[in-house]
Amino acid sequence: MLKLLSLLSKNLVIAIPSVMVLGFVTGLLAPVGWMKSLIVPLTFLMVYPMMVTLKLAKLLEGGDVKAQGLAQAINFLIIPFVAYGLGLWLFPERPYYAIGLLLAALLPTSGMTISWTGFAGGNLGAAVKMTVLGLILGSLATPFYVQWLMGASVPVDLMAVFLQIVIIVFLPMLAGHATQTWLVRKHGQAAFQKEWGPRFPPFSTLGVLGIVFVAMALKAQQLAAQPQELLVVAVPLLLLYGINYALSTLLARSLLPRGDAIALVYGTVMRNLSIALALAMNAFGSGGSDAALVITLAYVIQVQSAAWYVRLTDRLFGPKGK
Repeated sequence: MLKLLSLLSKNLVIAIPSVMVLGFVTGLLAPVGWMKSLIVPLTFLMVYPMMVTLKLAKLLEGGDVKAQGLAQAINFLIIPFVAYGLGLWLFPERPYYAIGLLLAALLPTSGMTISWTGFAGGNLGAAVKMTVLGLILGSLATPFYVQWLMGASVPVDLMAVFLQIVIIVFLPMLAGHATQTWLVRKHGQAAFQKEWGPRFPPFSTLGVLGIVFVAMALKAQQLAAQPQELLVVAVPLLLLYGINYALSTLLARSLLPRGDAIALVYGTVMRNLSIALALAMNAFGSGGSDAALVITLAYVIQVQSAAWYVRLTDRLFGPKGK
């Protein structure tokens, strides 16, 4: 089981589009309304394993202050407003599509930030810190950003959004930290890092794929009737990721050494789409399915673009060690 999940984790470029197609076919051939009840358990399955290996103590380490400051400035002072502007421009009559775009921009960094930084030979310590800090700040800021930017277009229950953040982020974070502490005390830090810690992240991939499957199944009938919706959704996502990559790469090349520069790009372009998707489907009623479609398609763009960016790393930042 673990070997299969690890294989899926290493091949998300193929796994996510395949699961989307499978969910679409299932939604066309079978009743899927009952699948909404799977969202909360799948969300926990997705978030909790990631939290078990999260190193909260990394926040106390120094040495990359400029990279951390730039990352959070891009993540919370620039990209959310780019997403909001694109939503106003391209989704003037579809506010829930605009919310999906905004949610994708408001929850930065995920485990993939660390993985892709490692693949590209970047500063892993900086990537871990960006992941922890971005997750905490994004979770706290998202309800206010959504209320502030979209509250005039759609009804936003601020307390409901906060409650969902608590359920899908902070409770799994506490449970994961408690699990990590218990395992370290019982088996020691070395055994946890080598033997126990690596067992958890693959299960997070299972939760991600499950939520993508459910999201596509629930939207299948609408997409079959209006296939052009995929193109409508894809254009602003491509623009958002293109702007994000261009801005982060420019600042990283200009202001940071190679390792920190690579961490900055992946710490700002990789979004925590899993939490964004769970939030969209749990906190915005029937309109949440539109927001979920945007975020689901963002998975494909994000994973494919990250893989291609790794191939361009040496050309953009120079070979490792020089």
